[in-house]
Amino acid sequence: MLPYGDKEMRANCSSGLACPANSSEEELPEGLKAFGNLDLVFTVVSALMIGLLMFSLGCSVEVQKLWGHIRRPWGIAVGMLCQFGLMPLIAYLLIISFSLKPLQAIAVLIMGCCPGGTVSNIFTFWVDGDMDLSISMTTCSTMAALGMMPLCLYLYTLSWNLEQNLTIPYQNIGITLVCLIIPVAFGIYVNYRWPKQSKIILKIGAIAGGLLFLVVTGAGMVLMKEFWNSDIILLMISFIFPLIGHATGFLLALLTHQSWQRCRTISLETGTQNVQMCFTMLQLSFTAEQLVQIFGFILAYGLFQMLNGFFMVAGT
Repeated sequence: MLPYGDKEMRANCSSGLACPANSSEEELPEGLKAFGNLDLVFTVVSALMIGLLMFSLGCSVEVQKLWGHIRRPWGIAVGMLCQFGLMPLIAYLLIISFSLKPLQAIAVLIMGCCPGGTVSNIFTFWVDGDMDLSISMTTCSTMAALGMMPLCLYLYTLSWNLEQNLTIPYQNIGITLVCLIIPVAFGIYVNYRWPKQSKIILKIGAIAGGLLFLVVTGAGMVLMKEFWNSDIILLMISFIFPLIGHATGFLLALLTHQSWQRCRTISLETGTQNVQMCFTMLQLSFTAEQLVQIFGFILAYGLFQMLNGFFMVAGT
């Protein structure tokens, strides 16, 4: 049981239905408008960019190694345990430790229940991790999110007595899967048929990925300017949450006798969440006024997980 009641949540959403975040009757705050517009642009541009990036990363995947992970999915199983076992648990413990308000608690928990993002695949390549395992884990965690996200949210909010539904962004999950599977499959085929050309494509993709991440990080820092004065507790959690995810993922991989390369991969996959999916779910479930209260956390988590990735790359 959380150390607070749910009166605030009831006051904000009195009906049993999810609150529409994009209601035409309410005016979006300026900060949220900026993110809404940026999110729309990123949805279109990033879908294309991520598709191209995943195609280039697919050129590094070898069919035999990928089939080996599928035949003996021990590494994938450890990664899934980290993703849907450790991350929601860490989120819940942070909620209890910092005595978060109901809305803040839900935002942190949803972030912990999200599947891994494609960001981890790029960083895995840069730290010389296991690309076959990384892409397998991202794909499997996104597919598993269709069932594991609602299950985890149900289990951890069972004692919270919420009076509103949380909307799972199934369409967003489907789009993510399409942006993953199709370009990666095409990249694997290119690597199989034209291995020399695939190396050139891979180098170009790595450079493009680096430039894209720099642009996204820069845009995130600009947007964060007006949110640095938001709840310091949420900003603190957005900083330590991915770090704890990376550390515990690495330790669990180490304890299960994974190779050093796989440990780095599982560590990155564990702490790197699909931030856009988290925002979509919150947007579908809450009002714009409520979103403003937790927007800084979502943006800061995405920014800090990017910075953590850059530091991990620099340290290798």
